[in-house]
Amino acid sequence: MRMQERIEQALKDAFAPLHLEVLDESHMHNVPEDAQSHFKVTLVAEAFAGQSLIQRHRAVNQVLAGEIMDAIHALALHTMTPEEWFAKGGQLSDSPPCLGGGKS
Repeated sequence: MRMQERIEQALKDAFAPLHLEVLDESHMHNVPEDAQSHFKVTLVAEAFAGQSLIQRHRAVNQVLAGEIMDAIHALALHTMTPEEWFAKGGQLSDSPPCLGGGKS
């Protein structure tokens, strides 16, 4: 199972999200082809109601702890309640380009 699928399944099981998007952004970085190391997660769940951003991120990190997190180099988290998600129009901006070096 690809890392993206493993992340998706773990988050679905833990949060029963209204919306979940896991993007493998490894291709945007100076890493070997098929590195599966850089991910952007958009997670919308009722479970985040009343939680601060740091509490939300800690909850996600706890779910992904161990083997999954050990294999990930970068994880961009966008965690929202359904109300926050709808207030943003149900979309986020694209990730900025990597500043850590160009591909050769």
